Parts: sequence; C-alpha cells; structure tokens
Amino acid sequence: MSDTEARLARLEQQFQSLQDYVDVCQIIARYGPQADTADTFERGQKVGDLWAEDGVYELGNGWAGKGRDGIAGLLDNDVHRALVREGAAHIPSMPHVTVDGDRATAVNYSRVYKHENGAFNVWRVSVNVWELTRTDGRWKITWRTNRLLDGSDDARAILRTIDQAGAV
Repeated sequence: MSDTEARLARLEQQFQSLQDYVDVCQIIARYGPQADTADTFERGQKVGDLWAEDGVYELGNGWAGKGRDGIAGLLDNDVHRALVREGAAHIPSMPHVTVDGDRATAVNYSRVYKHENGAFNVWRVSVNVWELTRTDGRWKITWRTNRLLDGSDDARAILRTIDQAGAV
C-alpha cells in the first residue's frame, strides 16, 4: 500500500468515526423535541421509532417500555400529556460517545423543564446511558437507562460507566 493509499484509508476511517459520532448525537438530540410533541400515542410512536424493534427504555422502579409501541406507551399517560399540553422541554446534555464498529454507547445528563405559572422550572434531572446498534447503515437505540440524579447508587453507577468509555 502506498503512502497516499494509507493516508486516504486513515482519512476515510476518521471521517467514518466523525460521521458515527454525529449520527449518534443527532438521535439523542432528536429525542427531546419528539418527546415534547408526543401528545398522542401516534406522536409517541415517533419517539419509539428512534429505538430498534426490540429496544428498551428503562427508567427504574419497574418502569420500562420494550419495543417501539412499548416505548410510545411510556409517553401515553396523563402526566406526560399534561407536560406537553402545559409546555415542557426535554433537554439533553452533550453526550460522551464511544463507537466500536456497529455498536455505540453514549452517556449524558438530561433535564426536563416544566412550564408553570409563566416560568420554566427544572422538573427532572437524570443521567442516561444509551446503547445503539447500526443495522442496514442506520443507528437505532437498543437500550436506554435513565436514572434521577437523586444521590442513589443506581445513578452513580451510570455516571461511572464513563470510566470504561474510550479515551479521547
């Protein structure tokens, strides 16, 4: 392999790494606006479409959705519909993303702001670990674990997953 071919191969690998990072970040960024417009089961299915067919969204305390319709069902309740109706914003932080071939892991914080009495108040602050798989050239979420940052061991355990993340 010539020097030019080797350099081109490295550039292609670097480009693919950057594209994977952007694609994973875009999926995480897409979750918030879709959750904030999920005022019907059908709108919730748009959230579910971010997941693989057998994907899981696990929130703790036995509260989880499996499969796209199961995840849509997590948003199809009075509490979530009231959030959407009254005004809410699901805001993710920039994730730390590790890509290993067709699998990726991301760790980030998320906040949910709720509109009350003319102001937006922080309603929920959580930590998340997202697991994604690329299938047929598209990234899909296979598992998301979300824990309130309430001082619990579960939340700290998710935060500590950053220790196994790839070095920058």
